[in-house]
Amino acid sequence: MCGTSSLVNKAKPYVLMVALQFGIAGTVLFGMTSVNHGVNRFVFSAYRNAFAALSLAPFAFFLDRKVRPKMTISVFLQIMLLGFLEPVVDQGFTFLGMQYTSAAFTSAIINTVPSMTFVLAVMLRLERLRMKKAGSIAKVVGTIVTFGGACLMTLYKGPIIPLFHSAYNAAKQQAEAGHDSPHKHWLVGTLFILLGCAAWACFFILQSITVKKYPAELSLACLICFVGSLQSGAVALITDHHAGAWSLGWDYRLFSPLYAGIAGSGLAYYLQGLVLQSKGPVFVTAFYPLCMVIVAAFGSFLLSEQLHLGSIIGGIIIAVGLYCVVWGKGKDDPDPTTPLPTGKESTQELPVTLTDIANIHTTTAIDKPIYHQSPK
Repeated sequence: MCGTSSLVNKAKPYVLMVALQFGIAGTVLFGMTSVNHGVNRFVFSAYRNAFAALSLAPFAFFLDRKVRPKMTISVFLQIMLLGFLEPVVDQGFTFLGMQYTSAAFTSAIINTVPSMTFVLAVMLRLERLRMKKAGSIAKVVGTIVTFGGACLMTLYKGPIIPLFHSAYNAAKQQAEAGHDSPHKHWLVGTLFILLGCAAWACFFILQSITVKKYPAELSLACLICFVGSLQSGAVALITDHHAGAWSLGWDYRLFSPLYAGIAGSGLAYYLQGLVLQSKGPVFVTAFYPLCMVIVAAFGSFLLSEQLHLGSIIGGIIIAVGLYCVVWGKGKDDPDPTTPLPTGKESTQELPVTLTDIANIHTTTAIDKPIYHQSPK
């Protein structure tokens, strides 16, 4: 019996992380379904973050009541900017780019976020490079490789790889080659996705600063989702004046943002927090390329999306670059689960996750993925 219990405990982090990737992949696919049916992407983001805030609020209220500091003007303004960077800019431009490309392509490109965050952290001196150490060299090489994979996916599409329903979809698009299609704007779509990724990277950097002043991770994540919902709603009202854009029904208009808010944000943050406590961010990040594979498979099967050779090769290159970055991060920084000697400052972990907004509980920096704070 003890042996079985030990085996379950060892397998638990792996099962949770695999389940989490299916949850995040579902968020991408639900979002793609919504925008394909004409749902305003800012309306989707407003509802998604509202549902996320509602799901986080009870936990934030009870679990953070002893550590929640007083709100200051400085923290309030930073939360407002965080709500604009992730729920508005990142989610808005990512969904717009997804309309011009595909869900599988988008899930591959967003793997560039850790590398972008690393570059920004170096520029702002939040991350130190020790070029004589293997870890720093791996991070630099991984960043370059990731950028090369993104460029390849942008500039080279290649032949279509038949996968599930994509074979039928390929023949259909060839028959409609003379008609204007949003998928022809591949380069523009990629630039929109990269703009969203850059906003997400900036979000991580800013939140690492904010959480030092407001060290209540659950409450901070809930406030960011709430503010992001209000800001997304304001942008939606400006871009779409029709009241019908806000209508909900017992279909994708309700279930897509509900799923994305609860599973893609609230539940995802909780599961990541559980695994981060025992395994650290390097272990968590190692599973994220699996999301790219799941989205590619289900996107082809459910949405009849095409899969191009360039996307496959570029996705593999990005995944290799990502592993180089997180491997170098693990080599350069101490194990987040190992206490540091008393009196010494802890080394901040750069965010290496790819998910929406904030990794709560044990993280101190998403849409939908924050620095891990080592004990002093």
